[in-house]
Amino acid sequence: DVQLQASGGGLVQAGGSLTLSCVVSEFTFNSKAIGWFRETPGNEREAVSCIGTTDGEKSYATSVKGRFTISIDTAKKTVYLQMNALESEDTARYYCAAEPGWCSGKASMQRAWGQGTLVTVSS
Repeated sequence: DVQLQASGGGLVQAGGSLTLSCVVSEFTFNSKAIGWFRETPGNEREAVSCIGTTDGEKSYATSVKGRFTISIDTAKKTVYLQMNALESEDTARYYCAAEPGWCSGKASMQRAWGQGTLVTVSS
């Protein structure tokens, strides 16, 4: 089974930047797309961004478009989420996940999850 490990979270001031990393154990059929999701207490886990591991196709939530950039280093089996111009509303625990072969954007469809990394943006 594919395994994912997210890292890179931390405390940052509003307007600052962070880069999250997601190391994937293998790029197989079960991980042809890798998504980033985020969750805050009392709210459902929401899709942030996604990238195809073979075609490199990217997608972003409207709330992060133009501020976040997803990328992939296939040699390192690592997916990155560069987050710029961070806002207090971006405070959440961020998870990477193995999408079901495409960028579904649905938490319920993910095949596997990383452990999450906390991002706190202070205003």
